[in-house]
Amino acid sequence: MAGSSALLCNMNKHISIFYPTITYQRHSWCVIRRICMSVSRCQSQAQTKRKSAPQELVGVVGLEIHAQIHSNTKLFSGSQVGFQAPPNSLVSFFDASLPGTLPVLNRRCVEAAVMTGLALNCTINRKSLFDRKHYFYADLPAGYQITQQRLPIAVDGTLTYSHLGGRKRNTVVTKSVRIKQIQLEQDSGKSLHDDYRSQTLIDLNRAGVGLMELVMEPDMSCGEEAAAAVREMQLILQALGTCQGNMAEGQLRVDANVSVHRPGDPWGIRTEVKNINSARNLARAIDYEIQRQMFVLESGGTVQNETRSFDGKTGHTIPMRDKEGLQDYRFMPEPNLPPLMVYEACSTAPPGVAPSQVVVLEEVRERLPELPSVRRQRLVETYGILPEHSFTLVNEDGLMDYFEAVVKETKAGPKKVIGWVMNELQGLLHQQNLSVSQSPISPQALAQVLNLQENGQISSSIAKQVFQELWKTPGKTAQQIVKEQDLGMVNDSTEIHRICQKVVDSHPDQVQAIRSGNKKVLNKLMGLVQKETKGRADPVLVRAILEQKTS
Repeated sequence: MAGSSALLCNMNKHISIFYPTITYQRHSWCVIRRICMSVSRCQSQAQTKRKSAPQELVGVVGLEIHAQIHSNTKLFSGSQVGFQAPPNSLVSFFDASLPGTLPVLNRRCVEAAVMTGLALNCTINRKSLFDRKHYFYADLPAGYQITQQRLPIAVDGTLTYSHLGGRKRNTVVTKSVRIKQIQLEQDSGKSLHDDYRSQTLIDLNRAGVGLMELVMEPDMSCGEEAAAAVREMQLILQALGTCQGNMAEGQLRVDANVSVHRPGDPWGIRTEVKNINSARNLARAIDYEIQRQMFVLESGGTVQNETRSFDGKTGHTIPMRDKEGLQDYRFMPEPNLPPLMVYEACSTAPPGVAPSQVVVLEEVRERLPELPSVRRQRLVETYGILPEHSFTLVNEDGLMDYFEAVVKETKAGPKKVIGWVMNELQGLLHQQNLSVSQSPISPQALAQVLNLQENGQISSSIAKQVFQELWKTPGKTAQQIVKEQDLGMVNDSTEIHRICQKVVDSHPDQVQAIRSGNKKVLNKLMGLVQKETKGRADPVLVRAILEQKTS
C-alpha cells in the first residue's frame, strides 16, 4: 500500500496541453464592456425579455452543483472522510483501485440524497442504477467514476430562491429554478501541480468521497440569480445536515453552463465554467462569460463549446479544453452494484431484509427539519420584522438562533432587538471578521442590556456604551459595568432642573431662536444637557423641562 501511494504521489507530468491564444481587435473587450455584477444586469435582461427585442442578446444559465455528502465514511468504502488529513492517509484498497476490490454502498449517503430530494420537491425513484463514466485523469486511479447517468435517485424538483432587488436593495424578488436530477457519484482525488519541478503530486484522500450532483435546468439569466440560487441551496443542505456546504474547503463546488441567444431563437452554444468555489465568484464568472460571448457574436465570431476556468484575480474565464460529449465518456452499467431500491414504508420492504439495510421514504420524511424559506416566513409572521431582515437572520449561520434567544430573555420588542442584532452586533462581528458563534457577547448578556434600558435604568446611548464595554470585557455583566462606571440614570429631578437652567442661561441666542419659532434648536440644548449628565438623563424629562424654560 505504501509503495503504491509513493508511486501515485510522484507521477511526472508528461502531457502538456496547449491552448490557442485568442486576440481581439485593437482594444481589449474587457475595456469595451465592463462587468458590473449588480441587480441592473438582471433587470436589464428581464426588460429585454419583456420587450422581445430580436436584436438584443440575453444570457441563459444552468448550474451543476457538486455537494460533498456529510458522512463519516466514503461512498463505496469504509475509509474515513477528513479535510486536512496527511496526504494519502485516508485511502482504502478500493479507493486506490487495487485489483479484486469491490464497492459496498454507504446507506448514509443514500439517505442524504433522498432527504435532499424530498426537500427540493423531487420525485424519488424507487429504483435507480449506477453507471461507469470513463475518463483518464491521474487522480482517478480506476479510469472511471461510478455515477448515475441513466436512472438517478431523484428527478424533477424545484428550488425556490429569493434575492433583494430594487434601487435600495430592500425589495424581495422570488424566483424558482427546476431541478433536473440528483445523482450519487464518487469524488476524484486531488492533483497538486508543481510547475517548478514539472511534477504532479496526487492525493487520494478525497477519492471515493460521496457526492450529490444536483443538475439545474437553464432557468436563470445572470450571475446574481445563480449566486442567490446557490446560496439558498447551501442553506437547505446545511439545514438538512446532508452537506456542510463549506465552499472554501471544496464541500460545495459549482459548474456553470452559460450561453447567450436572442429571445425566441434557439439557445446558443454553451460553455462550461468549472469548479467555482464561492457565490461571489460564481456571479462574477457568469456575468463575465455572458459579456464575452456577446462580444464574440457581435464581432462576427463563433462561441466554442468548451470548458473554461475562472481566474478570481483577473475576473476572467480561461479556456481549459474542448467540451467532452457523451460518447467520450463511454457510459456503461456498473457491473458490481445491483439496482438501488428505496421503499415507501417498512411494510413494502422485502421480508427478511435487515432494517439497517433499507432506506424508507416514510422515515426520512419524518426527519425533515424546518427549511430556510419556512424559517423566514415564520420570523416575519411571529415577530413582525421586515422580510429583508429575515433574510439576514437566516442567511448568516447562527444569527437567527441568537436573535430568538435574545427575544426570549428580554422585555424589549422584537423590532428593537432586530435593530441591535443587525447594527450593533453584526457591525462588530464583521469589523473583526468573527462568526456569530465567536461573539464575546452572549444572547443573555445582550438581553440584560436591553432590560436595563427598558426598565429606565440606563439611556439608549449608555446602553450602546455598556454593549461596547461588554465586548471588551465579556467576563463582566451589564449591571457590574453600570455600577462600576456610574452609568445609571440621573433620577434626581432637582439636579436635572439645575443642569437645564444652567444650559438655558449660558445659551441666550439659542433660547431666543426657540422662542422665535425655531423648535429644532431645542435638540442642541438637549444634547448639551446630555453631555453634562454623560447621557444619563431621561431624554423625555429633559425635553419637557427645556420646553418649559424656553417657552
